[in-house]
Amino acid sequence: MTDAQENRRQVLYWRLLSRLFDHEEQSTLESASLAVLQDIGLPPALLDPQAGVDSIVQRHPGLAAEFDGVMVPETGDERDKAAEVRRAALVSKVLLNVFATGSGTVTAGQLSRWQADAGWLERALGCRPGQLRGGGRQAGQTGTGTGSGTPDLSNLIPRIGPELGALEADLVKRMHLREVLADPALAAQLTPSMSLIEQLLRDKDNLSGVALANAKSLIRRFVDEVAEVLRTQVEKASAGALDRSVPPKRVFRNLDLDRTIWKNLTNWSPEEERLYVDRLYYRHTARKTTPQRLIAVVDQSGSMVDSMVNCTILASIFAGLPKVDVHLIAYDTRALDLTPWVADPFETLLRTQLGGGTDGTVAMALTQPKIAEPRNTVVVWISDFYESHCEQLYDSMAAIHRSGAKFIPVGSVTSSGRGSVNPWFRERFKDLGTPVISGHIRKLVHELKTFLTI
Repeated sequence: MTDAQENRRQVLYWRLLSRLFDHEEQSTLESASLAVLQDIGLPPALLDPQAGVDSIVQRHPGLAAEFDGVMVPETGDERDKAAEVRRAALVSKVLLNVFATGSGTVTAGQLSRWQADAGWLERALGCRPGQLRGGGRQAGQTGTGTGSGTPDLSNLIPRIGPELGALEADLVKRMHLREVLADPALAAQLTPSMSLIEQLLRDKDNLSGVALANAKSLIRRFVDEVAEVLRTQVEKASAGALDRSVPPKRVFRNLDLDRTIWKNLTNWSPEEERLYVDRLYYRHTARKTTPQRLIAVVDQSGSMVDSMVNCTILASIFAGLPKVDVHLIAYDTRALDLTPWVADPFETLLRTQLGGGTDGTVAMALTQPKIAEPRNTVVVWISDFYESHCEQLYDSMAAIHRSGAKFIPVGSVTSSGRGSVNPWFRERFKDLGTPVISGHIRKLVHELKTFLTI
């Protein structure tokens, strides 16, 4: 019986490999796989490449719990062969729907279905839908194989996110996006993603009327979703230190009852069974609010779109906090001061012009005059630092650091944490004592927390 279960599992995985790499239906494998599903009580729709996981779960609600975490390694040495066959069927369905993207034109419906299926893959790996592709959030479960018959992809989680992002970007490029946007019904099927937003920002000058209105609506939805996540991270990181130089406000809500009782215990009267209070104690609630200036400089060339979007949203969040003066500069071969719109990331992004070369010296010309009080200023420079005038730009950055301002070079604040940095700049920043931050945007939030006292 054990050998029979093993054969069933192999049939399902051979079919998966055949579908992924050959794209031609193998009738023998198809019929054998169908027989396996019938034997173990799973719906034949799992073999239908046109059926999304959402539609299968709607018809068979009990499968939702089985898809969740199906690719997370099991603990223990015991291997349930029958359960492994069932897992193999579910894993095959998710992998096939996500990685067999075909070729040719993609419709809005196909893109939305793929995004939903990618969400099920993330759930299968123990993550939240969207967690590996965006927002940057840490993967849930990680580990190594424990003998389970299911392929252990958990140790590949850091690499799966970028691959999913690349697949999604390819699907977006294969869409006739302008035609989709011009049709409100089709546009409503689109799910905002970083790949889609990049295409919309690149093509916005060629859109008009209904198509432009739908594009703006998608951009705003994406901005709002990312802002909600980043705002939570900023609030957690920016509570600020208590300012004990300010006397506590003597109001009832600040009364420290436990401390008041403790400090007055010497006044306890055993005969009267009464505590006499000589002094009330209050909690400190005032926080230090030293005004600070944050200057964010962002490379908006083609390789930095993800960072441009994330940083614009992050700057708007800091701009909404008290005692923080935020300035935003974007550049490629020209520089644009976006400070007047920094509080509204949607309006800011609409004013960007993505693409082109890179010349940080033009951005530096706008940055330097803004540093009025160096010790109360932090300059965040986000770029891959592949520049036209390396030595000239680096000398200016080193001068900012020596002036007493906080200079933070950032290689990427992307959803995936992926990105390359010019090694020439990387080594010099390291020698300067300001190593390049690269990876998840949370790293930048943490670094700003140590400087901005909010």
